[in-house]
Amino acid sequence: MLLEKMLQSQGFGSRKYCQQLIKNGHVSIGEDTVTDLKLRVQTEHLQFRVFGESYIYREKVYIALNKPQGFECSHQPQHHQSVFSLLPDILIDRGIAAVGRLDQDTTGLLLLTDDGQFLHALTHPKKHVPKVYHVHTADPITEVQLSQLEQGVELRNETGLFAATAVQQLDEYHLSLTIHQGVYHQVKRMIAAVGNKVESLHRQQIGQLVLPELAQGDWIYLSDAQIHLARQST
Repeated sequence: MLLEKMLQSQGFGSRKYCQQLIKNGHVSIGEDTVTDLKLRVQTEHLQFRVFGESYIYREKVYIALNKPQGFECSHQPQHHQSVFSLLPDILIDRGIAAVGRLDQDTTGLLLLTDDGQFLHALTHPKKHVPKVYHVHTADPITEVQLSQLEQGVELRNETGLFAATAVQQLDEYHLSLTIHQGVYHQVKRMIAAVGNKVESLHRQQIGQLVLPELAQGDWIYLSDAQIHLARQST
């Protein structure tokens, strides 16, 4: 692949800008500064530097972010900051998108990628990828409410029953549950349907991928093993 095209694919800007980076000696591979616009590079295991900062070539990117409160999962947020403001520009320029959305007041595991097939595999309703949430409720949780959540509840303007699995009471006001759909505000609406209210909501797991140990607002590139875990339903 031409070096300039490789840089462009990694989110460093337009073709013209990437050519200028090379011409001006801002790109290096190994110990060598590269100024040849016609240079072709092997992308497998490629490491390079731009302005002295090291990068690894990634055909696609898969990111886990520990989403804080007060951020919208949109490139054009309406009332709060965008989660994309937590990421470097080179990722934004790659066209990275959120794999599903979390409300601005919901925290926890958010996946982002520029791989459309991966995004589709985790968000299509027929895939039923499980998602584990930790819920803090306004009122004490009752045995009846736990049972109702497992048996399924009706949601307004939705068809059928919506049930949670692996429902576990953590303490008087906290529970953990797993959902397999993903309709609008599903957990909040399910909790409301059993006569309680969500005070705070945190997503802990997608598929078999548990939120990595990250401070709120921090992110990491997923390893191949972690990408595989996110796809797994059981």
